[in-house]
Amino acid sequence: MQNSNGTQNGNGANVVLHVADVYKNFAGLKALSDIDLQIEQGKTHAIIGPNGAGKSTLLNVIIGRLAPTSGAVIFDGTILTGKAPHEINQLGISRVFQTPEIFADLPVLHNVMAPAFARRDGAFRVNMFTRVARENELREEAEALLQDVGLYERRDGHAGALSRGDKRRLELAMCLIQRPRLLLLDEPTAGMSRHDTNTTIELLKKIKLSGMTKVIIEHDMHVVFSLADTISVLAQGQIIATGLPKEIRDDPRVQQAYLGGTYP
Repeated sequence: MQNSNGTQNGNGANVVLHVADVYKNFAGLKALSDIDLQIEQGKTHAIIGPNGAGKSTLLNVIIGRLAPTSGAVIFDGTILTGKAPHEINQLGISRVFQTPEIFADLPVLHNVMAPAFARRDGAFRVNMFTRVARENELREEAEALLQDVGLYERRDGHAGALSRGDKRRLELAMCLIQRPRLLLLDEPTAGMSRHDTNTTIELLKKIKLSGMTKVIIEHDMHVVFSLADTISVLAQGQIIATGLPKEIRDDPRVQQAYLGGTYP
C-alpha cells in the first residue's frame, strides 16, 4: 500500500496515482464509498461499471472538480485534494471529457496549439492567437498530432463544425500536446464509428509506448480489453474487483454486475 510519501505498491510497482479511502456523498446519497485505487506508472488502467456506478464522479474527484467528502487523491507524492482543476492540470494530469471541451469558433489547428502555449508559458497570454502563425515549432507539433488523430485535412476548418466523434479526437490531440504524465479518458470513443474507434485504439496503443499512464472509463468492452493492463469494476459506488483483463472477464461478480453474463 502506498502512503502520501510513497511511490510503490505491495508488488513493488511504481504508483503514480493513489485514490486513498475516498468517499463522496451528495445530500446523504453515497456516490462513492471506500474507494482505494492505485494506478501504476506507465500502465493503462480501465474503470468499468454500469451507468450510475460513480465512474465520472470518481474522475471529477481526481481532477478537482468535486471535493471528496473524505479521503485524499495523491499524485506522485503530491496531495491533489483541495487544489483547483487548473493547478492539477499543471502538475501533469489531462482529461478527455464525455462532452468535448473545445474552442468551437476557432480553427481546428488553433485548438490544438492553444494548450501548447499554456504548457510552454504557464498560462494563456492575451495576444496568444495573434502569434500563432509565427510559432512554427508548436504548429508542427500540432499538425503531427492532427495527423495521428486523422484530422489534419480539417486543420483550417472551424472546430464547431466537426462531428461529435471528430470533436472527441480533437480534444484528445489537445490533451496530448500538453505531454501529460497522466491522461484520463472519459468514454474516449463514444459517438465514433467502429472504424474510428479502432483508429483511436491504435493511437492509444502508440501512446502507451511513450510510457504515458492512462486511466480509461469506457463502456465498449472491445476498447477496454484491447487497451487495459488492469481493470477495476465499480458498482454502486464501490470497487468490487480489480485485476488483469482475463481475471475480470472471468469474475462471476463482474459478469453479474456489469457484463450481463459470461463475456465471450
